Amino acid sequence: MYKRIRELREDHDKTQRELAAALHCSQQVYSNYELGQRDIPTDILIKLAHYYNVTTDYLLGLSDE
Repeated sequence: MYKRIRELREDHDKTQRELAAALHCSQQVYSNYELGQRDIPTDILIKLAHYYNVTTDYLLGLSDE
């Protein structure tokens, strides 16, 4: 899951700071999500899915679509 959110961010040419602002968290907190050092709360996971227009299953690695 952590690799997918990093790849999506990079594919959309966004910085961690931009994503953190969209999610209303600090850049450090977002960085910890990408590194797997902090669990991603359900509400943040849903926001990421909406932001990238993907399913939460895709973010969780349960689907490749």
